[in-house]
Formats: sequence, structure tokens, C-alpha cells
Amino acid sequence: MKLATAAQMKALDKKAIETWKIPSIDLMERAAEGVAQAALDLLPDKPARCRAAVFCGAGNNGGDGIAAARLLFLAGVGVRVFLVGSYERLTPDALEETRRLSECGVELEPFAPDGGEQAAWARRSHVVVDAVFGVGLSRDIAPDSAFAAAVDLINLCRGRVVAADIASGVAADTGKMLGRAVRADVTVTFTLPKIGQFVGDGAVYSGEVRVRDIGIPRTLVREMTGLIQTVEAEFVRAALPPRKPDGHKGDFGKLLIVGGAVGYTGAPYLAASAAVRSGCGLVYLGVPDSIWQIAAAKCVSAMPFPLSSDWSGKLGRKALSEALERLAGCDVLAIGPGLGRDEGTAKLVREVLEQTEKPVVLDADGINALEGHIDSLDVRRDRGWKTILTPHDGEFARIGGDLTPGRAEAARVFAKDHGCMLVLKGHRTVTAGLEGNVLVNTTGNAGLAKGGSGDVLTGLIASLLAQGANPVQAAAGGVWLHGRAGDLAAEALTEYCVTPEDVIARFPEAFTALQ
Repeated sequence: MKLATAAQMKALDKKAIETWKIPSIDLMERAAEGVAQAALDLLPDKPARCRAAVFCGAGNNGGDGIAAARLLFLAGVGVRVFLVGSYERLTPDALEETRRLSECGVELEPFAPDGGEQAAWARRSHVVVDAVFGVGLSRDIAPDSAFAAAVDLINLCRGRVVAADIASGVAADTGKMLGRAVRADVTVTFTLPKIGQFVGDGAVYSGEVRVRDIGIPRTLVREMTGLIQTVEAEFVRAALPPRKPDGHKGDFGKLLIVGGAVGYTGAPYLAASAAVRSGCGLVYLGVPDSIWQIAAAKCVSAMPFPLSSDWSGKLGRKALSEALERLAGCDVLAIGPGLGRDEGTAKLVREVLEQTEKPVVLDADGINALEGHIDSLDVRRDRGWKTILTPHDGEFARIGGDLTPGRAEAARVFAKDHGCMLVLKGHRTVTAGLEGNVLVNTTGNAGLAKGGSGDVLTGLIASLLAQGANPVQAAAGGVWLHGRAGDLAAEALTEYCVTPEDVIARFPEAFTALQ
């Protein structure tokens, strides 16, 4: 599903109005219908027994809210409409909607930040409509302004909140909270969802996002280039490598996982288990010989083997040649889970990256090895999409990633600058490719916020890659499947009780749903 920027939406509206001659007031009325219907859906009782508080700005977003207030009134809801801003600054369409509202006997009231009576009405309303700011907001809401007071009041109300187009205070292009933001239960967004509703703070503050068709020609929407999209089940279904009916284990990928250290025996085991459970034909697990017996006792389907270790129980210098020798007979390398951090191990990781032509999935301490040595990643640029990094925000910053422009843009820039696939993990994980495309994941929950979850994801992505999925499919598809399995586990066990092993155990259900 395409995600739009504020500028793209402005351009679509302009073309619809100027080229297709669609009256802007008609677009506003259709938008208002979507907002009003969402509000009605949230009412706890018959409309005549409920009331709504509608907060509107002076722009066209405010006009959407004013029109929605009229529709709620006509449906029998008790409505009061508060204008946050100046009456003189109402846009022509918002002014027309104010006139139509007045004809129904409902007047636009100036919002009084210190007005106890207005606040009391709003707090006791069954539903609240937020139409203060639209997608054009790009700077922080002034803390002592009437706008800030309105946002704070909306968040204090007991009623469910419906945001028109975007929750006020959420940056449409980045999802950043601009000082403060309305926490919506439902956001009715128009024509296309916005980037900021799926990443950053906006992914939380938007609540359920419903897309409303307001009459902009579908031809215009299809023509719009969308570099940022959400990952949907259809994408993942197409990404799954086919299984040959007459295939043998060698036909379904040979994966080498390198990781582990004394005190970190679980991480490589989880990665290997995820790889086996997700269909990889042969999974080899190289661990320091200091923990090899532990890995051998844990693994049944994966094949652990010892690599030379140093005095501390981490991979030693001789492990480089040993790992490269084993990698020669494999299709993909995943390196990093549980490696531990020291300069010797980090140097080994960098040398592997520089010497192998095989695709590599780099995670955890494998990523940390690039701190101050990003050139070891850059030398792989001419090897195409053969390097997938899976950092969380902390690891991303450690290797030079800049989160200032927002997670989606930060991932896009890094992937282009360093010629790799980047999976920036977190709430709404984003996957960025070399060509500037970004895929935003929508599965997963807080139950995945536990040690070991990243190791499971690494094994899953590497498995899909080894089986023949291209890097984009393996990375974004793996993230979606990992999140979906996490959702299934949470449904059965609650987010509190989910473990990484539980997520792996739900892989069959996640895969089955795609068949």
C-alpha cells in the first residue's frame, strides 16, 4: 500500500480541482462523511443520547471537521464545534461549511483555552473530533498557544477520538510528534495513508487508520510514485520461494550461521532454529569450540560445528579461515548473533565481509564490528544487494546512521550511501533498498521486545535468502512473517509471556495463512 507525503497529497488535490474540475467543496464533503461515520461508529449508544465535541482549525482540515459536525448533528448527536484559531483566517471552503452549519442552528464557537464550561462539555462528550491541524503542519506546536491547550484538552477527554486526515501534532512525512500530539483512537485519512501514520510517534498516536476515498480520480493516485509502501500479505506470499515437488535438501538452500560466545549460547541456537523452521534445507552453525558441546546438545535439525576460540571463549584468529572454508559450500552467511564485542572478533567480521562474495546477513555484534570501520561495508557495494544489515536504533547510530530525519528517511539514506539492504528494527520496522525504496512493516507487537527476537529474525531472513528469495523479498518478507508469528503467539499467550521460542513455534501458522 502506497504511503504519501504531504506534498504529494497537496499535488493530488490540486490536480483533481484544477485539471479534473472537481469542486473542492465536494472533496471536503466526502471527507467529512468519512469522519462523521467513524465518530458514529464509536458512539456507545443511540446518537440522540450522545454528544460530540469537534475541535477545528481555520484551514481546510478544520473545514472537514465543521462539515463532519453538521453531519453528526443531522444524525441526532448533540454537537458543539470549537474554532481553534481566528475566524478571519478561515479558508473559503471552511467558511462555506461554517455557513451550512449555522443554517442547522449550530454555531462555530471560538475556543477558550481557559474556558471551564467548554472543557467540561468536551470531557463529558462520548466522541471527540480532532480537525485542528492537517498534513501541512511542519513545526512544533507552541507550548503556550491555544492550539497546545486544545490538543491537551482532547487528550484529557473521556470520549473516543477521531482525527480528520491526521492526528494534530503528528508530522505527516516522518511521524514525529511536533511538541505534542492528539492521541487518536481512529484516524480517517483521505485518499492515501500518510507516511507519518505508520512510522515514529505517528504509528502510535494515529490509532486505527482508515482510508477514505474522497473522489480524487484513481488514475491520479495510480500515477503517483510511492517510494514508501507498507508490506502486505500479498507481497510476502509472492516472496516465498517455491518448493520443488521433487526437491531434496540441497535444493532449498545451504546456510552458514556464525555466532556465539561464552555466556551467549542462546542467540546462535535461536537463529539456527528459525532458519530450519522456515524451510532452509541445510543449516550449519559455526560456534566457538568453547561452547560447541552446548550448541550440539541444543540443536537437533541444525548442524553445529566448532570454530577456534581464544582465551575468552570468543572466536579466535584461526576461525576466519575455518569459517570461510565452510562458507565455500554454502549459499548465504548470517553472522553476528551472540558473537560478543572485542576487537579480535570485530576484525574477523570485517575480514569476512571483505573477502566473501556470498550474500551476508549481518546482525547484532556483527553490526557493531562496523563501528569506525564502515569502509568494510562499502567495499561490498559492487556485489549488489548481497549485504543485509538488521540493526536496532542503537546499533544504527553506532555505525553512523542519523535518525534526525525520521526512521524511514534515515534508513533510505543509509542504504543508498552504503549500497546495502537495511532492516531498521523497532516498532514498525522499515526495510530500505539501494534504489531509495522503503517498505514499512505493520505486523508485530511489544511481546517481541525481548532478547533473542532479533536472532530469530536473522535466521528467518537468511533462510529465505538461501532458499532463493531476492534480498528485498527476504528482508521485508522475513520481517512481516516474524511479526505475524509474534502476533499469533501474543494472541495465545499475551504479550507478557511470549518468548522467542514461542515465535518460532508459530511460524507454521504464519506460513500456512499465506498458502
